[in-house]
Amino acid sequence: MSDTKVFRIWIKATPERIWEAITDPEFSARYGYAAPQFYELKKGGRYYATATDEMKQYATAQGFELPEVIVDGEVLEAEPPRRLVQTWRMLMDPTTAAEPFTTLTYDIEDSSPGVCRVTITHELTGAPATAAMVQGNQDATADGGGGWAWVLSDLKSLLETGKVLAAG
Repeated sequence: MSDTKVFRIWIKATPERIWEAITDPEFSARYGYAAPQFYELKKGGRYYATATDEMKQYATAQGFELPEVIVDGEVLEAEPPRRLVQTWRMLMDPTTAAEPFTTLTYDIEDSSPGVCRVTITHELTGAPATAAMVQGNQDATADGGGGWAWVLSDLKSLLETGKVLAAG
């Protein structure tokens, strides 16, 4: 099994709009797992995502507590609006939190007029629990959700229709 997972989708949006959706905390809180993502967009800059009140309530109802910061990392490369490379570590459970940082790359490329190809490449060496999580479940509502494929699908829906997918 490969230690690298690649996810790709075509979105009818400009590179600038897609970049904003990925890097702006107010925008990133509107799709996927709805956790605001914060970036210091320079080499060595901080990256983190925070738990929402809804996430905390769900976790409490399931019998565990979430940390305030649920994903952390460092920006390795930022080339707005085309490429973002960062380290990434999920802190929501002890198993993934104990794994090493992984490397996450977003590439945004023009595909045809008004359409961009968005590729997520996630290098997961030494992080089997994180690899299983980002691969996702066939049922996006199951524990762990739909992974990166679902996040990209939700991003596409939001940018193209103004609405997110119903489940996740």
